[in-house]
Amino acid sequence: MPLSSDHEPRFLEPFLGIVFDLDGTLVLSHHDFGRMRGEVVRLAERYGVPPGRLSPGEPIHRIVETARDELGRLAGGEGLVYRFEAEFRRRLDSLELEALPRTRVRPGAPELLHGLAERGFRLGVLTRSSEAFCRAALAATHLAAYFPYLRARSMPGPEKPSPEALHLLLREMGVPLDRALYVGDHLIDAECATRARARFYAVLPDPSEPTSMSAERFRAAGASAVASDLYALARLLDVKGAATGPAGGISAAAAPLGR
Repeated sequence: MPLSSDHEPRFLEPFLGIVFDLDGTLVLSHHDFGRMRGEVVRLAERYGVPPGRLSPGEPIHRIVETARDELGRLAGGEGLVYRFEAEFRRRLDSLELEALPRTRVRPGAPELLHGLAERGFRLGVLTRSSEAFCRAALAATHLAAYFPYLRARSMPGPEKPSPEALHLLLREMGVPLDRALYVGDHLIDAECATRARARFYAVLPDPSEPTSMSAERFRAAGASAVASDLYALARLLDVKGAATGPAGGISAAAAPLGR
């Protein structure tokens, strides 16, 4: 696609690999994120972060980053940070697994993934969920067979939205950055992709999930295209057999791309 600046990432056609976010994008688990954020804040304060320094309205990864900085300034900070991180990860893992019985596949995901796999795309998952939840959710929704490659919060190495998390996964998949696409339903996904200099397509959150997201916000965050749902994403990716669901909209900076 044409470039307006030598500093912009260069993308090549056709795609070779597609990385998906998990929760909200492929499955709907309706995690109690408010409870999870509150748990992290309370835990950080118990370890010594002064009350009021952390906001439960911030995303979890931002709360954790601030907590690390605050704890690192205290006496014995390195040990405090280590113990805090170990405990908050165990707590989040437990809370995530509580959502497993109510986790459902997002409409259109099986058809989309089947069509992409038939056409030979390499598929991966990059998620901030734990590996245990990720694998269990994929198995419960019968999507696991599509994803030989995944990176989760509990695995060694950087976590999303670090761009290196996406780079590591793409290297495991054998997919060059300029032949890759990342798909997600959250601004954290857009942040990860744009910092990694990878192409990003957004999918608006499912109507069952409360959200303030919009196509305009995703485009402002760097999305090349925005699909209203996974059926619209299938049309955008020219996966014809998976695009027979409800008529959904596409807002794109480029025409639908075949392979």
